[in-house]
Amino acid sequence: MKLGSVSIDIDRCKGCGLCVRACPFQVLSIDKNMNSDGVYPAVPVNPQNCTACASCYQVCPDAAITVFKD
Repeated sequence: MKLGSVSIDIDRCKGCGLCVRACPFQVLSIDKNMNSDGVYPAVPVNPQNCTACASCYQVCPDAAITVFKD
């Protein structure tokens, strides 16, 4: 049962991976494609697993993540 969704501003993301490690449901991963700054940003790969726990949002140092409750 999907309870939330996550949006990542890929141009703001610096690819640190903190959100990937913080997510208990493996929603996020580091993309294989670079953004406009030459960085590999985080992207949702399993969005159906998102529960809107906001663990990813809380650890993001660049405020690149928005979490929505459905």
